[in-house]
Amino acid sequence: MENIRKIKSALISVFSKDGLDELVEILDSRGVKIYSTGGTQKYIENLGISIIPVEELTEYPSILGGRVKTLHPKVFGGILSRRANNEDDAQLSEYKIPEIDLVVVDLYPFEKTVASGSSDQEIIEKIDIGGISLIRAAAKNFNDVTVLSKKEHYKELVNIISSKNDATTNINERKYFATQSFSVSSNYDSAIHSYFNKSEITPLRYGENPHQKGWFSGNLKDVFNQLHGKQISYNNLLDIDAAIMLMEDFTDSLPTFAILKHNNACGFATRKTLSDAYSSALQADPVSAFGGVLIANTEIDLETATQINNLFCEVVIAPSFNQEALQLLKSKKNRIILKKNNVVFPDEIVRSCLNGKLLQQRDKSVENINSFILKTLQEPTSSQMDDLYFANKLVKHTKSNTIVLVKNQQLLASGTGQTSRVDALNQAIHKAKNFKFDLNDAVMASDAFFPFPDCVEIAGNEGINAVIQPGGSVKDNLSIEYCNKNKIGMVFTGIRHFKH
Repeated sequence: MENIRKIKSALISVFSKDGLDELVEILDSRGVKIYSTGGTQKYIENLGISIIPVEELTEYPSILGGRVKTLHPKVFGGILSRRANNEDDAQLSEYKIPEIDLVVVDLYPFEKTVASGSSDQEIIEKIDIGGISLIRAAAKNFNDVTVLSKKEHYKELVNIISSKNDATTNINERKYFATQSFSVSSNYDSAIHSYFNKSEITPLRYGENPHQKGWFSGNLKDVFNQLHGKQISYNNLLDIDAAIMLMEDFTDSLPTFAILKHNNACGFATRKTLSDAYSSALQADPVSAFGGVLIANTEIDLETATQINNLFCEVVIAPSFNQEALQLLKSKKNRIILKKNNVVFPDEIVRSCLNGKLLQQRDKSVENINSFILKTLQEPTSSQMDDLYFANKLVKHTKSNTIVLVKNQQLLASGTGQTSRVDALNQAIHKAKNFKFDLNDAVMASDAFFPFPDCVEIAGNEGINAVIQPGGSVKDNLSIEYCNKNKIGMVFTGIRHFKH
């Protein structure tokens, strides 16, 4: 059963008038009685279409500077009444409440107002109360009422009723609009909650590229304090996120330093002193380090700061800074200096996908040496096991497909974001050789399994003789057999670390 409902009356109260002309004209042509308020009322009247002011229905004027217009039983009773319910019908008759069959609302632009840098009072006034209440009421009663909750829906309803002599909708159409409306309501409430939770919506200079607008929604002050430098950009934030997430797995390590470019580590090392860690990290790729994001897992001292100061870098992050070191780093006017706070990050991560969102648990897995599964006759040495542990934590934070090459707790090179794992390995080898690294006795980490023995063969020919990978291919034995024949040690973790 299609559960057809005729639209005999409509309440229209919208912020955006784009596309409203066509909708009200077709409603008027089908004899639909239209109630409206304020600016929407004037707009429709200017089209030459008769409307009934909501004030005539409620017998109350718009009050409190427009804060209260539609919040009245004669409005919400007409929306929420169940059409086949005798008691509801009786009450509508008793209190002279007309049925309202269609609700059209486009909310005040709260997020845009926040992003524009408006004052707190201007932002507060853009919290829609009546509109969101109308949307929720109409969506709840989708069995009988059609609801349009954003301007993109105007045309959709026009298309539904344009081929008919009257204005009717079926249950599936009303349920679709109700579903869309609850999504609008949810997102709107989330934006308001973020604002009041001081998860500010901060306008950025631009988005990923200059022709794109950009904003950040969240409370950055929980994560770090900016001690110096220019406004943080969209791309800065992506690199900062990658840097902090990477260093989260090395908080308890000896002094460790990372240099990131385009969300991937181009330099990484652990040493007895931070200055040595920095110089070793820089060795991996001093070219890519230009304009990079730097992060340390311990306080940056003057010796390390002196080295850093010779490099053009966008951002420097550390849990603390020696006072002399901080003053030196501040000598570059635009250099962004961030003191990282102790913060617990959410267990879930969210990213947009198509017309919705993907949610997943954050990858917090850090495999330890004792959990590694030896798969070959050749057992890696103690120092190689340390390097494998180091490389496995690093590969987790590198874009897939990826190969990471490590020796003596130092990143030699990585191949990142390749469509082929062989391409990733060849990229890493080429890069390591370009910067004069000796690959003999180095180790290799992969973010996913090897379906063929080609990678271990290529690596083995370069002198790499220890490998860590998740395992899980139906052809794992091919790689294992090659390693056994060529005295290469291989361990499995059982955990894949894709990062797309």
